[in-house]
Amino acid sequence: MPKLKTLSGKEVVKILYNFSFKGISQRGSHIKLRKTLNNGTKQTLTIPLHKELDKGTLKAIFRQALKFIPEEELKPYFYE
Repeated sequence: MPKLKTLSGKEVVKILYNFSFKGISQRGSHIKLRKTLNNGTKQTLTIPLHKELDKGTLKAIFRQALKFIPEEELKPYFYE
């Protein structure tokens, strides 16, 4: 079983920017990212901009992003 990497909020935001997510708003230490598909479907993710994200938070972000990004493309960024 691959091990989940230790990532900061800023690192996760950079990863998601590579997959066409755009920042739509920020409030305090949390940023909202959104991706809109050609058919109009929207996916919004809220990312805490902490120095190190909890493993559970990181897994939740990964699972939510999988709705619009193929696992084989996203997995190398989140797992060792």
